[in-house]
Amino acid sequence: MTAFSAKPLTGVFPIAPTPFTVAGEVDHDGQRCVLDCMIDQGVDGICILANYSEQFLLTDDERNVLVELCLGHVAGRVPVIVTTSHFSTQIAVARARKAVAAGASMLMMMPPYHGASLRADEKGIVEHFARVADAARVPIMVQDAPLSGVNLSVPFLVRLAREVPAVCYLKVEVAGAAAKLRSLIEAGGAAIVGPFDGEESITLMADLDAGATGTMPSALLPDLIRPVLLQHRAGKRSEAVASYARILPLINYENRQCGLRACKTVMMEGGVIKSDAVRHPLEALHPATRAGLLELAREVNPLALRWGR
Repeated sequence: MTAFSAKPLTGVFPIAPTPFTVAGEVDHDGQRCVLDCMIDQGVDGICILANYSEQFLLTDDERNVLVELCLGHVAGRVPVIVTTSHFSTQIAVARARKAVAAGASMLMMMPPYHGASLRADEKGIVEHFARVADAARVPIMVQDAPLSGVNLSVPFLVRLAREVPAVCYLKVEVAGAAAKLRSLIEAGGAAIVGPFDGEESITLMADLDAGATGTMPSALLPDLIRPVLLQHRAGKRSEAVASYARILPLINYENRQCGLRACKTVMMEGGVIKSDAVRHPLEALHPATRAGLLELAREVNPLALRWGR
């Protein structure tokens, strides 16, 4: 057992959205409300500055403020994962150090990429993660997602986890996630401490059956996703299937129709935040799409829809 596997993080670790004012500024008070709502949702932890946090639309100064604000406000109530991805190893290291200094329990990183064609090779990826690991000294979660355009094979991910022991959590959100998780667990053994899925938990049941121990959805309905994990973990699979079937239409609508805007829209409707604004070139939901989202949300009544009312 490594130093990074003594107390594995498991369960539901949703991504915190970054609220903006109507004028497009980061809403710091709204961010605090988002974090409080998420903790009231019963989450096992929180991830900040991920893609669903619109991290790609934030300035460096805004990122730095949000790291301090979020870690300071959560104040140890739950573990916080900070996303520190960057193509530059030097910048990724600096982000990692800042996150850990602020109290991050874990880092999440994508493999280094930029644009449509600039990628590091496998040697460069290992070195990238190794340098961040040496600087941070906390567990690291690899985000295996199509957005990077990097093919992370099972043999390579196992090699990465063994050569850089801090890289012991893997968030798999590619096509065939369950099969890949199962293969990673079988091939990696003890080196794979935290096999997670993501993508709004849209393949959760198959992924749990494959051995996933955690999931990283949005903050739209983690209070309704968590019972699925608890029931599955307790061996009550039929109950988990029923619980998941009840919320799957909303998860599907979020994933296929709305993306990151769904959580903000529901949180605004529920009084958590004042605005569901996104930054250009992202656009607001079409009124019909918004209505369809809220219709499905009202059917299952997640806490985010009523937290601030």
